[in-house]
Amino acid sequence: MIEKAYYENLGVNFNRGDKKVYVDSPMSTLVEKTLLNGEGKLSKYGALTVETGKHTGRSAGDKYVVKSPSTENTIWWENSLSAMTPETFAKLKEKVIGHLNGDNDLYITERSVGAHKEHNVGVRLISNRPQHALFSKYLFRYPMNQMGEKDFTILHAPDLKVDPAEFGTKSETVITTCFDTNTTIIVGTFYAGEIKKSMFCVLNYLLPEKNILPMHAGANRLENGNVSVFFGLSGTGKTTLSTDEGMYLIGDDEHGMDDEGIFNFEGGCYAKTYKLSRNGEPEIFKAASTFGAILENVVLTEKTGEPDYYNNSLTENGRCSYPLDFIDEREPTSQGKVPNHIFFLCADAFGVLPPVARLTKEQAMFYFVLGYTAKVAGTEIGVKEPTATFSPCFGAPFMLRHPSSYAKLLGEYLDRHDIKVWLVNTGWTGGPYGVGQRFPLNITRQIIRTVQADTLNIIPTETDEIFGFKVPQAVRNVPTSFLHPKESWANKEKFDIKARELAASFHKQMENFGDFYKENMAGAPTYNA
Repeated sequence: MIEKAYYENLGVNFNRGDKKVYVDSPMSTLVEKTLLNGEGKLSKYGALTVETGKHTGRSAGDKYVVKSPSTENTIWWENSLSAMTPETFAKLKEKVIGHLNGDNDLYITERSVGAHKEHNVGVRLISNRPQHALFSKYLFRYPMNQMGEKDFTILHAPDLKVDPAEFGTKSETVITTCFDTNTTIIVGTFYAGEIKKSMFCVLNYLLPEKNILPMHAGANRLENGNVSVFFGLSGTGKTTLSTDEGMYLIGDDEHGMDDEGIFNFEGGCYAKTYKLSRNGEPEIFKAASTFGAILENVVLTEKTGEPDYYNNSLTENGRCSYPLDFIDEREPTSQGKVPNHIFFLCADAFGVLPPVARLTKEQAMFYFVLGYTAKVAGTEIGVKEPTATFSPCFGAPFMLRHPSSYAKLLGEYLDRHDIKVWLVNTGWTGGPYGVGQRFPLNITRQIIRTVQADTLNIIPTETDEIFGFKVPQAVRNVPTSFLHPKESWANKEKFDIKARELAASFHKQMENFGDFYKENMAGAPTYNA
């Protein structure tokens, strides 16, 4: 039972006439309410299909943190984060609660974030949309402790559009957190990802104070208990590679690491669905075809109700959310030991990085803060050729502290536990995007599995003359032509030019980090500009 007095003190009205307050309702109730409200429909397989309107992804430019003495010098304000005053936050909070108390049903869930008895944070969601309450039940975890003062509340009013002139915001959409009152407000967007990411931002801010490294990464374990962690930006294969057959999934998106091991933040998965197939990603496909899964911005075939995962007319960022128990091969504790291997995934659209390279500690810290991948033509308006993109810590939008604080923790764990770090290119080879081909998924999986079997540790390596990392000379069942991208280019001179250009862009990006960049030059590429 919830502590009703807390919500009443917050201003929530439980006397709603013919409307109701639904508290931690079961999946069937929340699915039924969504259907009755006309806000969703069922796919052929029973998944709840919803659309989110104009917001089919995160509203990165509409994120705020309340600036106060506790956050003024600890938040990485340069990271596209806007400051909000405590007075504006209080005014917005009053408006949102008034809106939630309108002529509508209300949905409350009480969950926790973090599969760790001591380090988890409780989270209360108050929303006027049943599908978002269901999402929170999936992506957050069953409460591990009784709710208390340290826990957070999310006020979620996706249909409320605020007046920018009244609140000094950039638009009618606002995602803002106050660490003094442990409250997050989300208005003006139906995109469910804002709910989970808001709380992951909270843990990413709080955990470093306990010397715990928060990681925007997937993780799995082998039968023998060995753990792998997969960092990577969207489109690099983080979810696909961590949710692999024969591996036990710990989690696909966010984890914490201390000297005891790692623990998942989530209770479920939020997988991308564009081009999802039964053969390519069988575990995710099965989960998406299970009653109760939520398909977000996925088009259904009109006659059959079959999801069309190759239809991107709504967005290429279609998503499926489901609880972890929809995955057969999973680690039930959502925990694992300290990882044996960490993979930095990138999709290099320039075709110059090898499919796998071993990194030194210094290189690992450099590439961790670099957070490189590439955008290709068609992924965003105006992108007509491959473009390097960087997201420090492979998740900058969710990292509220300066990247150097997370990199420092990473370096300490690498030293203490001898964790091996690998750069894995899931992008192009034989030339840039439009000329070469993308590394086949089965090749990447074979590389990952070979690393996990610890057989690459004894294979001779060659040092890349530009980037400085060590490239294995052979990987079982992987053609050697894949391992050395220069050999697959018809014009070797053009390869050298493109590789040096990419290396130069790495240095230019890292110059933004001043002292950290200067102190970690040992991990930087060496090249003749």
